[in-house]
Amino acid sequence: MKIALLGYGKMGKEIEKIAQERGHSIVLKKNENDSFDGLEQADVAIDFSIPSSAKENITTTIAHNIPVVCGTTGWLEQYDEVVDFVKEKNGGFLYASNFSIGVNIFFELNKYLAQLMAPLKQYNIAMEEIHHTQKLDAPSGTAISLANDIIAQTNYTNWGLDAKEENILPIVAKRIPDVPGTHTIFYESEIDTIEIKHTAHNRKGFALGAVLAAEWMVGKKGVFSMKDVLFSD
Repeated sequence: MKIALLGYGKMGKEIEKIAQERGHSIVLKKNENDSFDGLEQADVAIDFSIPSSAKENITTTIAHNIPVVCGTTGWLEQYDEVVDFVKEKNGGFLYASNFSIGVNIFFELNKYLAQLMAPLKQYNIAMEEIHHTQKLDAPSGTAISLANDIIAQTNYTNWGLDAKEENILPIVAKRIPDVPGTHTIFYESEIDTIEIKHTAHNRKGFALGAVLAAEWMVGKKGVFSMKDVLFSD
């Protein structure tokens, strides 16, 4: 499989390593101001760039009839527009806020726990996420995905960074050097606290998941998520 890497930072380099270990080749390594030369050779593109580049990277690749796997966060106000473009061009597109297999299991656990806890109004819910200081967006895309899944099951109407308002799910975002990512969800009452937590030890899990998603996406048309890769028949 020939892969175009759209974004060649720390994650791009980790993806390159995993992809080559699995027998794939890299035909393009693009950073923010690089050209798309070599894109036409690719079977699939993986975008781990920056928020301001994501839309152009995705639409240019789709216009070349190449499926895209995107893990860039912080650009989702343009998501619907991109999806409309993908459908118009009959392209293939997969977005995930997190490609780690463990995190995607954590997503499902979070949904189930939210369903169980929803009737128990004595519990207040809060979330904390910790990432490295180079992460540009806060809260993380993973935290937003977790929050939205909780909101769908409960009386919370939205999430907010350090929120204090009733019915707003509070998220605390911390930035600490050299931390790949930790997400914790707390259910707290006067008598006890329940918490679930995922801690990443390195970037390898994210990179492996992105490459697995890219392998799955080759030849596919439509709009997908990591759930399709991991849990569909």
